Amino acid sequence: MQNPYPTPHIDAKPEDFGKTVLMPGDPLRSKWIAEHFFEKPVLINNVRGVQGYTGFYKGFKLSVMASGMGMPSMGIYSYELFNIFDVDNIIRVGSAGAMSPQVKVRDIVLAQSAATDSNYAHQFKTEGTLAPTANFELLRIGASQAEKAGIAHHVGSVFTSDIFYSDQTTNINDPLSPIARWSQMGVLCVEMETAALYLNAARAGKKALSILTISDSLITGEATSAAERQTSFAQMIELALQTAVEIETSKSTR
Repeated sequence: MQNPYPTPHIDAKPEDFGKTVLMPGDPLRSKWIAEHFFEKPVLINNVRGVQGYTGFYKGFKLSVMASGMGMPSMGIYSYELFNIFDVDNIIRVGSAGAMSPQVKVRDIVLAQSAATDSNYAHQFKTEGTLAPTANFELLRIGASQAEKAGIAHHVGSVFTSDIFYSDQTTNINDPLSPIARWSQMGVLCVEMETAALYLNAARAGKKALSILTISDSLITGEATSAAERQTSFAQMIELALQTAVEIETSKSTR
């Protein structure tokens, strides 16, 4: 049987990837992570400018590749990594907007679950509503590493939206607005990719976790500058990398 790779989106072979892949949305962030954190990074994919690199961190072979923006794009790349390129773990590293007064700009959120307004889960034909959920082992390790490092973080539900520019009001202080309703249900922040990642991981029997830096607040209107985002982003990447190291170490000791 002919190999299913390269795909229309990834020009690589399974052995080109580490078993754990960090996944930012932005291809340039993928490049930045590889250049700043990996030893001997190698470009393994550049189809459509979606850059993927493999290198070493603390002796472990890891990869980083962009997902693009939104659930359809995340759906494509995470599906192919899990099902075609035999990746075991994907850790999303991205930004989000705070929807809870307890979540401050520059805090980190580990997404335990992802509520969504998307119809992405419809394809799985379950007679009910699927709950996109993080892998507990990755979540436990990530939260433990954040506590150990003294990082201000929160663990809870996020909202994965299909819509960036909404035709409805996004005033979170209006109790009738859709986004206020999500906040009332205890959702911590809003982003655009996690639900698709968690659903694909569940279907493939693989592991996924989203670690998110709060770049702005829908409650206070505060937003970080580009320089501040880079600093807080680096802290998030270090947390994700240490989580990857711990999961790889646990595999080798089993």
